[in-house]
Amino acid sequence: MLEVRGVTKRYGGLSAISDLSFDLHKGEVFGVIGPNGAGKTTLLNLMTGYSSPSAGSIKFEGEELAGQPPYAVCHKGIARTFQVVRPFGEMTVDDNIMTGALFSSGKYISAAGARRRVDEALDLVGLKERRAALGGELTIGEKKKLELARALATQPKLLLLDEVMSGLTGAEIDGIMDVVERVADHGVTILMIEHLVGVILALTDRVLVLNFGRELFQGTPEDVVAHPAVIESYLGRAPE
Repeated sequence: MLEVRGVTKRYGGLSAISDLSFDLHKGEVFGVIGPNGAGKTTLLNLMTGYSSPSAGSIKFEGEELAGQPPYAVCHKGIARTFQVVRPFGEMTVDDNIMTGALFSSGKYISAAGARRRVDEALDLVGLKERRAALGGELTIGEKKKLELARALATQPKLLLLDEVMSGLTGAEIDGIMDVVERVADHGVTILMIEHLVGVILALTDRVLVLNFGRELFQGTPEDVVAHPAVIESYLGRAPE
């Protein structure tokens, strides 16, 4: 479904991503992990048109994404959440999600059709009882769910999650994990950035580890968390 080949992103003399290549297959839940500053969010920005690669290719269903604006990427069936949630604070939960439904496609969608998408997204994330609340009134956990619901209302083929569980309580994390599992069960392919190792172990099929913008390791979740280089990148080298 997604082919990343030799992607590099430079900011002046600094390379945030360096010669990165990987594939993402339809129906997978694919994890991307790495220390702070490893290039994880930069990767999502490159995939969704918020930034353009300095070199390399990103293809979705055989079509080049590099250089296309975010709205065009969304029209192709790719949606994302952001690490820092920014709901429309003076709009209701319903209307926040409606914006995703109405503006996600280059084709006409009726108000009734958009409303059905809103209802489906609310059911999936468990926010139906808060649909009349203003976005600015929600807790951080509810705002994370709203961000996810707005992305789901675009009816994506590929969903990109940027630390959707950061800053949440244990109970809230369990709730979001349940949502991610339900979304995957509905056939949506997922790429998720996450720091919580337990979440990666529980949800993903494969994991890519980034360090200083380069691939450090790629494999099953169990292989990744046991790999010495991965442990060192997170915890540092043990004293000799």
